[in-house]
Amino acid sequence: MTIFILIFLTALVIYSLLIDFYRRAWTRIPILDIEEITDLQVSVVIAVRNEEKNISDLICHLENQNYPKTLYEVIIVDDHSTDNTLSVLDSSAGRLSLKIVQLPDGVISKKKAIEAGVKEATGELIITTDADCRMGVLWVSSFASFFKKTGAQFISAPVKMEGNLRLLDLFQSLDFLAMQAITGASVNNGFHTMCNGANLAYTKTAFFEVNGFEGIDEIPSGDDMLLMHKIFTRYPNKVLYMKNSEVIVTTPPESSWKNFLHQRIRWASKAVHYKDKRIFYVLALTYLLNLCYLVLAIAAIVKISWLSFLLLFLLAKVLIEFPFVNASSIFFGQQKLMKYFPFLQPVHIIYIVVSGWLGRFGSYEWKSRIIKNKGRGNLVKQ
Repeated sequence: MTIFILIFLTALVIYSLLIDFYRRAWTRIPILDIEEITDLQVSVVIAVRNEEKNISDLICHLENQNYPKTLYEVIIVDDHSTDNTLSVLDSSAGRLSLKIVQLPDGVISKKKAIEAGVKEATGELIITTDADCRMGVLWVSSFASFFKKTGAQFISAPVKMEGNLRLLDLFQSLDFLAMQAITGASVNNGFHTMCNGANLAYTKTAFFEVNGFEGIDEIPSGDDMLLMHKIFTRYPNKVLYMKNSEVIVTTPPESSWKNFLHQRIRWASKAVHYKDKRIFYVLALTYLLNLCYLVLAIAAIVKISWLSFLLLFLLAKVLIEFPFVNASSIFFGQQKLMKYFPFLQPVHIIYIVVSGWLGRFGSYEWKSRIIKNKGRGNLVKQ
């Protein structure tokens, strides 16, 4: 057990240095002012499947954008919805410059839908989000202004998860705060690539220069990070993070623990396909550390004397992570959540271990489709 404690301590020290790096990097990201842009054509591309409950509200938010109506279009690509999504879209078609595209029979997946939307786009800057997301009136303007100032070929932007005071909502929101700060810190420092498909943009030129999703199109997820790395490989200095409250997109938490777990398994399943090995090493360290916590918890059940080590290491984890997540909560206006942070650590440890394992060897359901992970990370649809 002495060797185990040494491994645990080593992982914890490395992890603490990593988290402190992320915290300092996050707080140093500059916030650029938004300037009025009147000469950039922008296309908002959204892939949808079975979104009848969300799509009308999204259209309202896109309609209210404070950007010249003649300079942006919305392209919504339907991935074979089986509900009333298309009917709702048809009734909204006259409210803004909206193109509705349907994937042909036999062609499925979010990547195929986005690719179809990009091909239809007339704008040089492509902005993507999800149907259940909501944004402020300066969302499009912020992307246009940032692109004009920086010449970025890929822009990763902040996403906020906002729910109720249920345990599940609180847990997801806190977890998301950490992920968002890691995203900003890593991208702004060129440490590794990371983004969320709910709020990002890239140029149409860059998309086609890297041949879009070619080479990753058979992977069910990864329309965001895997594409990001392809563009990063071609434009290493033009993949940037935009930190501005006006560009924040708000997304709801998953409604059940089952849906949440399936979502995170889907996210974790991408790890084996990452070409950017730096993020793979970060994920491996995080998984190893949380696995050590779980092993120590089991040991404490078998032998009560190990309980003191477990409590000490849990305290260390809270002290390491709290300043970092708190810095993120300040930016996103969610500091009230931090009082729950220490008490949700055991849930977080179990979630990391379980979702990481199932992301490699399990299966998940997404948009009424079941995806299985084969042993080597290959994915097959049923």
